[in-house]
Amino acid sequence: MDRVVRQRRPHWLKVDLSGKGQYYHVKELVAKRALHTVCQSARCPNIGECWARNTATFMILGDTCTRNCRFCAVDHGVAGPVDGDEPARVAEAVAELHLSYAVITSVTRDDLPDGGACQFAETIRAIKGRAPHCLVEVLIPDFLGSNAALEMVIEAAPDVLNHNLETVPALYERVRPQANYRRSLEVLQRARRNGMPTKSGLMLGLGETRDQIVSTMHDLRHVDCQILTLGQYLQPSRHHLPVERYLEPQEFAELKQMGLDVGFSHVESGPLVRSSYHADKQSLEALRG
Repeated sequence: MDRVVRQRRPHWLKVDLSGKGQYYHVKELVAKRALHTVCQSARCPNIGECWARNTATFMILGDTCTRNCRFCAVDHGVAGPVDGDEPARVAEAVAELHLSYAVITSVTRDDLPDGGACQFAETIRAIKGRAPHCLVEVLIPDFLGSNAALEMVIEAAPDVLNHNLETVPALYERVRPQANYRRSLEVLQRARRNGMPTKSGLMLGLGETRDQIVSTMHDLRHVDCQILTLGQYLQPSRHHLPVERYLEPQEFAELKQMGLDVGFSHVESGPLVRSSYHADKQSLEALRG
């Protein structure tokens, strides 16, 4: 048995998983409308807090990913057909929850000619039609580098476009064998050139060095990415990559300052930070700045 798998999580990674406040309302609404959330599928440690705050990250295009990244808890395999009614159901949920900020992500759908871009665009339009006051952030896959697919999403006018690098380039072959670091940077660069506020995130504790993290920050700033999230990688199961190291909270604070020093408008950095954690606060602060 791999020794690293048996590491005990440090005390600062303990979270309250009990349901409070609006938690059960969000849970019931998601189930009633037959929706998926990354909160559930990716086993996010912040689900209790976020659902209690009446927030959720909706995951469109099903719950089965066509890629098999070695860090991710989302199921992978043969994905099902695209649900044409899904954008309207997401919009109804956003309206019923009275959200002022909605995050829409998806599984990666390399099986679709447009990578699922049309479903993203339809979901953005549906939300803006049903809840025009609501800002929409999309967390998109790389669409295999298709500029046409990216433009389809941009034309629907999301308020923030997020695409996560996830890790440093030296670890891509081990962590994200079906992804491409340069291609992901190009997605962010093209989005920014089209006027989109952009955002990206890294998981830490997979074996990267401090110098590699800072170098990746510079790569992101080179393509004018404005918002950065940094969080601790947590092994979803024994079948996923082990945690190489648990970073201490002080290290995350230091990395936040480094990110601000290289020019990010906002850096959300902490052991339990995930891409959508306090996304409304992240983006509003960055856009005001």
